[in-house]
Amino acid sequence: MLFLCPWVLAAPADDIKNLLDQGRPADAYTLGREHPDELGKPAFDFYFGIAAVGSGHAGEGVLALERYVVNVPEDINGRLELARGYFVLGEDARAREEFETALAAKPPADVQANVQRFLDAIRARESQYRPSATYVLEAGYGYDSNASGGPGSTSLILPNGVGVSISDRFSRSLDNFQHLLASASGSRPISPGVSLFGIASIDTRMYDTESRFDQYSLSASGGLSLLREKNFYRGTVSFNRLYLENDRYRDVASVSGEWQHQLDELQAVNAFVQVSDLDYAAANSLRNSNFYTLGGGYRRAFIHPWQPLVRANLYLGKEDVRSGARSDLARDVYGVRLAASFSPVAKWGISLGVTYQKSDYAGGDPLPAGFTPLPPRKDDYWASDISASYALTRQLSVRGELMLSKNDSNNPLYEYRRNVASMKLRYEFK
Repeated sequence: MLFLCPWVLAAPADDIKNLLDQGRPADAYTLGREHPDELGKPAFDFYFGIAAVGSGHAGEGVLALERYVVNVPEDINGRLELARGYFVLGEDARAREEFETALAAKPPADVQANVQRFLDAIRARESQYRPSATYVLEAGYGYDSNASGGPGSTSLILPNGVGVSISDRFSRSLDNFQHLLASASGSRPISPGVSLFGIASIDTRMYDTESRFDQYSLSASGGLSLLREKNFYRGTVSFNRLYLENDRYRDVASVSGEWQHQLDELQAVNAFVQVSDLDYAAANSLRNSNFYTLGGGYRRAFIHPWQPLVRANLYLGKEDVRSGARSDLARDVYGVRLAASFSPVAKWGISLGVTYQKSDYAGGDPLPAGFTPLPPRKDDYWASDISASYALTRQLSVRGELMLSKNDSNNPLYEYRRNVASMKLRYEFK
């Protein structure tokens, strides 16, 4: 029995470690709670602390990990887990101190990368109570299988049975493009939990041969955010101007409001409303409209080494065209988006998404007298996207993006498929 005694004393810690290795922190925490007499023993405190933080009991976990660090101050892993516990509790100053202490010991590169991600998240949260600014430059090159967003054929049969031919200029056209983006954002707290924020950007896409589709987008937005316990509120005013081949094409001015509620440390729900004014230039002014959007979503993070995060959003929209000449363009919109992101290894980030949007228009395209009227237009838009990013340094990253999309319509003039792939290099001034 004397020989067995050390094994018996270590058994609870070993069992908790095995459950953690299986990705079962909640079960590990429950097992640890059954052995209160083990608290204070370094091995037990270490694994029980990890289990408690990972299962939503960060307060208990931090207490256990603090005891462990006092007893084994030279163990960097203990300090890292304690820092993570402080981070979950929102104790940013103490989390930063422990993370920086761990970095000073020069751990492996993958550990340093994970620590930097936490430090970046802390800086983002600190923007709620101290001024902050971020500047971004991005450049890339890509391929667009359908720069015009046009149908794949020049000979089409309309829903009323009439055959039409369209110019090659408006049918599908593939090309390569260059991408450039510059943005600046910042926030300034004005009282506890209340901050002003703003962002401005210029985004360009320039095609190699199809210069008629070159796009320049200027955007600016700003507003006020309010944090009250588990509720976050944000009001935003924004403006976007889009140029097509150096000519102003469309202005969008919007006012939006958002509410987000934190259900627990891993889950949140949100709701939003937006009112937009769309103002088109020249002949397209007949499309001027007001657009109203209402939606909500759910977000959940999971305790896993890959740090997975999933999101689901639903939205409803209504576009009212102000011109009676093109009242057929008024529409009701229904959409859903599902997305997930994770980090399989240090410095890598992967995101996936699927989008569906249904548009029910008020009518079909107007035709000259004597033609059978077209039925109201109905579109179904589908898109799937994937991106992978790699952090070359803390400021510099490279990202690959791919989007596959198609628009199905009861009018073949508006049916198309479009695939866009690109590689981008991004630098953030932090």
